[in-house]
Amino acid sequence: GRSMCVLSVRLEAYSDNSGKLQLSLQEIIEWLTAKDEELSEQLPIGGDVGAVQHQREFNQAFMEDVKSRGPFIYSVLESAQAFLAQHPFQEPEETLTDGKEVSPRRRILNVSRAVWKQANVASDLWDKLTARCVDRHRHMERTLERLLQIQAAMEELGGALEQAEGVRDAWEPVGDLFIDSLQDHIDATKLFKEELNQVKEGVKHINDLAHQLAISDVHLSMENARALEHLNSRWKVLQGSVDERLKQLQDAHRDFGPGSQHFLSSSVQIPWERAISPNKVPYYINHQAQTTCWDHPKMTELYQALADLNNIKFSAYRTAMKLRRVQKALRLDLVSLSSLVEVFREQDLQQGEHVMDVVEVIHGLTALYERLEEERSILVNIPLCVDMCLNWLLNVYDSARNGKMRVLSFKMGLVSLCNADVQEKYKYLFRQVSGPGGLTDQRHLSLLLHEAIQIPRQLGEVAAFGGSNVEPSVRSCFRMAPGKPAIEVSHFLDWTSLEPQSMVWLPVLHRVTAAESTKHQAKCYVCKQCPIKGFRYRSLKQFNVDICQTCFLTGRTTKGKKLHYPIMEYYTPTTSGEKMRDFAKTLKNKFRSKQYFTKHPQRGYLPVQSVLETESSETPCSSPRLPHADTHSRIEHFASRLAEMESQNCSFFTDSLSPDESLDEDQYLLRHSSPALDHDSQCGQHMLMVHLEHQDREQLQHTLARLENENRVLQGEYRRLKWKHEEAASVPMLTEAGEGALGSPTAEGQQDEELLAEARVLRQHKTRLETRMQILEDHNKQLESQLRRLRELLLQVQLPSPRKVMVKVIMKRFRNT
Repeated sequence: GRSMCVLSVRLEAYSDNSGKLQLSLQEIIEWLTAKDEELSEQLPIGGDVGAVQHQREFNQAFMEDVKSRGPFIYSVLESAQAFLAQHPFQEPEETLTDGKEVSPRRRILNVSRAVWKQANVASDLWDKLTARCVDRHRHMERTLERLLQIQAAMEELGGALEQAEGVRDAWEPVGDLFIDSLQDHIDATKLFKEELNQVKEGVKHINDLAHQLAISDVHLSMENARALEHLNSRWKVLQGSVDERLKQLQDAHRDFGPGSQHFLSSSVQIPWERAISPNKVPYYINHQAQTTCWDHPKMTELYQALADLNNIKFSAYRTAMKLRRVQKALRLDLVSLSSLVEVFREQDLQQGEHVMDVVEVIHGLTALYERLEEERSILVNIPLCVDMCLNWLLNVYDSARNGKMRVLSFKMGLVSLCNADVQEKYKYLFRQVSGPGGLTDQRHLSLLLHEAIQIPRQLGEVAAFGGSNVEPSVRSCFRMAPGKPAIEVSHFLDWTSLEPQSMVWLPVLHRVTAAESTKHQAKCYVCKQCPIKGFRYRSLKQFNVDICQTCFLTGRTTKGKKLHYPIMEYYTPTTSGEKMRDFAKTLKNKFRSKQYFTKHPQRGYLPVQSVLETESSETPCSSPRLPHADTHSRIEHFASRLAEMESQNCSFFTDSLSPDESLDEDQYLLRHSSPALDHDSQCGQHMLMVHLEHQDREQLQHTLARLENENRVLQGEYRRLKWKHEEAASVPMLTEAGEGALGSPTAEGQQDEELLAEARVLRQHKTRLETRMQILEDHNKQLESQLRRLRELLLQVQLPSPRKVMVKVIMKRFRNT
């Protein structure tokens, strides 16, 4: 009974303590739950600095409130811990025997269990709430920091954009800019675009910050979002306007800048228009005649004017005089070699094998003529000069108009026609193909000579200079250094001083130039002109027989007055010493027989033998063959062969030969005299003299038969084309009538249209026929002339003359057309 009493006392005391504890714990649980709900009900963190600062203050107060409750919560939880230490509620291990004891114990255990549960709940709630408060505080701090960053960055970016927009707004319209300044504007715009990279980084940084906030569930306020969007759109507009500006400038530079050829459009006048083909090669449209052509109208005029010189009998002089006119028309007679070299250096044209396009050629020529204008203080029509010179270079080195030309070709064309001493030209050109030690092998020399021979070739004069195959010339030059694989410049100059056949037109051009301003105090034996202007020719067989260049070169003579060979040419006034020397020679020649001159022909140039050979040249072809090139090249080969045979045939060195009788029209057989240069060398030793075998005669007759057959075919085609041409010529009346009635709306309008279309096609066909006829007519004339000379030669060969010496010719096998 006593023990029961003690237990009940303990139970009362226990329940009294536990009751208070449980009430406190329950109160804490309710308060913490309310605070947790209050925290959850708080708005998400705001999207601008002001809102977040306001929320942070509120959160600060909330945290203070929670913090102030901490000591009480900790003390209650400690009391619960102490209570549970005193009254553990684990199930006792021994089995309870006394049923009366069970009930109070069970109650104590139940109370303990309830306290333990409450204490656990309260403790969890407290930990959770304090952690949430700290997290929210940290989140707010981080958000506020980012928002402040965004705010500062937006202000900075706004300023940078405003500055850039100011630059953009100050741009002049592209159409108002000077063409010369376009490249500077392009460079400035590119630089501006590079500087905008900082703005670009700024925009990226702001967008990154906004993205990070969105990830952490903070969305920018309406105002901030709008400001950010505005900055982004301003940046896009600015970027777009810079790109557009750059494109406009680059397009303008392409269409009108120095590489555009636009500045050359003024080289022609109405009705002509300068157009450009896809490979940048210019061509010319005549809107009046509705035709197009590769040649500039002024170039066409020049070529027509050159036809006046065709009555000159000596091809070296004919070629030189034509080139002199070309040289003057292109104003290259004013350009010094030093200027050219400087332009080549500026344009970085050092590699001879490098291929230039038309734009590079135009750049070089523009620089050249601008320099000429500056150096000479003269007014140069730069567009016209550039266009004409480009036209001539393309005709010589790119007749197929591929739009490409080797640097060596460009240099050869300009150096040949510039104003410089001929020796200086040779030296400079030799350097272009020589290696590091100043030596040149056969392959490189053949490249140089190939480029050179294209100049007379373009004028249709190549046959007289040994034809297009330069290999014999190369070998002739290498005889100056027997057995050596490469030659020095001195060897080349020794060879050129002999005026080799393939290059003779160049020194003759220099003499033509020098002679232009020369007057000789003498009277022409034929036309009586006094003083003689230009070249003066004097017979070294007769005393006081002088002849002017017009009479001599065209072969004019008076009846009964024959010109006697040998002859001396003067292109500068004669000195008393030269007069004495020539008098002595004339006296000597008076006592020399006809046979002496037959055996000792004296040429003013070095003949290059074996013009036609079976081996082909290694030199590259400048342009693809044209459709008619086959016939043309055959004629060229025959003419070359003919020139060679005639040069060996000494029968025309008689003392009674007059220029209009049988003088060789393709060679000049003179010596020339000037104070600086006196050629009195005999070049006979360079001639290979062998008998013309019986088989050569047969081959020549066979060739003649083939040529005559080809001539008949050409004549037939010509007649057929002429007939078609006459047929086409009857159409234009319909065309004109149709075009006149085009304005009136008639029921037969459709039919008129068809007739007009047909008429246009016929008109084009007519133009094509006329062109083809012109080509055929030209070829026919050349063929006729070759045939005539071949016949003469054959007759000469067939005459019974056992002592006559001729060169053995190795004929090429000709392809069928």
